[in-house]
Amino acid sequence: MARTVAIGEQDFREIVQNNYFYTDKTCFIKEWWENADAVTLITRPRRFGKTLTMSMLYYFFSVDQSENRFLFENLHIWNESRYHDLQGAYPVIFLSFADVKCNSYEDTYYSICRIIAREYRKHFFKLNADCFIPSDRNQFYRILNGNANVSDICSSINQLCEYLYQYYRKKTIILLDEYDTPMQEAYINGYWNELTAFIKRLFHSTFKTNPYLERGLMTGITRVSKESVFSDLNNLEVVTTTSEKYRSCFGFTLEEVTESLHEFQLQDKSAGVKRWYDGFRFGSCDNIFNPWSITQFLDKGKFAEYWANTSSNKLVGELIQKGSPDLKIIMEDLLNGHTFHTTMDEQTIFDQLDQSDEAVWSFLVAGGYLKIVKCQETSGEFGLTCLQYELAVTNLETMSVFRKMIYGWFSNKCYGYHNFIKALLINDLENMNTFMNQLTVAVISNFDSGSKLSGKTEPERFYHGFVLGMMLALDQRYIITSNRESGFGRYDVLLEPLNREDDGIIFEFKVCDPRKEKDLASTAKTAIRQILDQRYAAKLEANGISKDKIRIYGFAFAGKNVRIDGGYMCSIALPEKE
Repeated sequence: MARTVAIGEQDFREIVQNNYFYTDKTCFIKEWWENADAVTLITRPRRFGKTLTMSMLYYFFSVDQSENRFLFENLHIWNESRYHDLQGAYPVIFLSFADVKCNSYEDTYYSICRIIAREYRKHFFKLNADCFIPSDRNQFYRILNGNANVSDICSSINQLCEYLYQYYRKKTIILLDEYDTPMQEAYINGYWNELTAFIKRLFHSTFKTNPYLERGLMTGITRVSKESVFSDLNNLEVVTTTSEKYRSCFGFTLEEVTESLHEFQLQDKSAGVKRWYDGFRFGSCDNIFNPWSITQFLDKGKFAEYWANTSSNKLVGELIQKGSPDLKIIMEDLLNGHTFHTTMDEQTIFDQLDQSDEAVWSFLVAGGYLKIVKCQETSGEFGLTCLQYELAVTNLETMSVFRKMIYGWFSNKCYGYHNFIKALLINDLENMNTFMNQLTVAVISNFDSGSKLSGKTEPERFYHGFVLGMMLALDQRYIITSNRESGFGRYDVLLEPLNREDDGIIFEFKVCDPRKEKDLASTAKTAIRQILDQRYAAKLEANGISKDKIRIYGFAFAGKNVRIDGGYMCSIALPEKE
């Protein structure tokens, strides 16, 4: 009989004690302990078992959990007899920043203070021991009662380790889960510099100048740049998605998924499960599955976007929405199943996210939205080698995340979006102009970061990305491509119908240049002339679309003002060039 799937349960004891569905990952205990790294940071996408792993470590090592050794007796780690003596052998401080999601620095600071105070409260009973002197108790009460200053808070975990050492005569293991959640919120809400200054002091005292630290382990989604919070931690071992360490300890392997499908008699769904939830890669370990989505599928037996709905995709949406025009065009390629080659730094430099596309790609890979297909060394500037990554959308589920995200930019802003699509499908040029101008007023100010709108070099590429996002509503009806060779040049956007009863459509974008065109109407005609002169329709014709079934449109932009001209290619007659 299949075990019960306890959706959302992250307490290791509850899962094992109640025989809920669980994939044995206790080998991580042995691997982590034998690596003997002083402080380890492991980054994995959200919902990949990080919190459950930390809970497992707490129940295994904590001296306060020695009575729970029975939890491990039927698991892999108990096959290692020398680890029996390690269970319940160390004082453990277990903190989580997962719920620190505040709009201001002050609220974030006090949230972290309360988390530390709760950990102090767990050890309150120890204050009666003879090893504590009055000054120890006074400091303890300041933290506990919220009367501590910033210096007290920054040294509070270090100080608690000393208290625990005095009591147990053993150094402390520190577990910090979701360390980067408050930093992502700080970036979104504009208090990044204040928070990182505080976190840097806290981490320095906790993990660097702490003589009572046995081991430290942090988990998170991103590897925040060393300059931001880790500049003083030269004892930090960073394990990212490309590292070999712990490569199969988070997420489900193909073997584990196959076994679970058999347990729940869902083995006939294996191909669909792979298409929907496979695609993650850690180190050289391919075919890693999203565990949250797998457990949801085992429980419900149907394919759906489970991981997509677990938390807000606000930051990811903003990075793409306000990213450069080139980034938007590359995203269109990725959503069509293509790959993309780029260099990137695996550490996330948050204050560069709105300036560097490479920083955005790094963030999307760390978050699990994109996967690394291949990585190889190439020659860079000054003869230095650099890593070139081939990226793709991770799987069908993440593909759907992106599509809904982009669709939401438009559909939530203005009813004109739906009406523009309707007008386009019936070649209603007048309403196409009306509704597109409504959309540009409603959306464009939020679609671009402002600093990149014109780019000063290729302003058309901004509008290119804008219209491409709109076209996602038609991806079940058309093959949508952009910036591909056809005829004598490269078209901007081409819609090839899946049903030959529909028309083929070509867009060309132009920003009005007053030095060359007298108005938007002239610019739109210039765009149409380019489609005709460069024979962009050649691709559609080669695929069997007749000229009388091809429509062409020139989009002319000036800020938020738009003029669209065009129609059926065979009926367009432009005047001779002057």
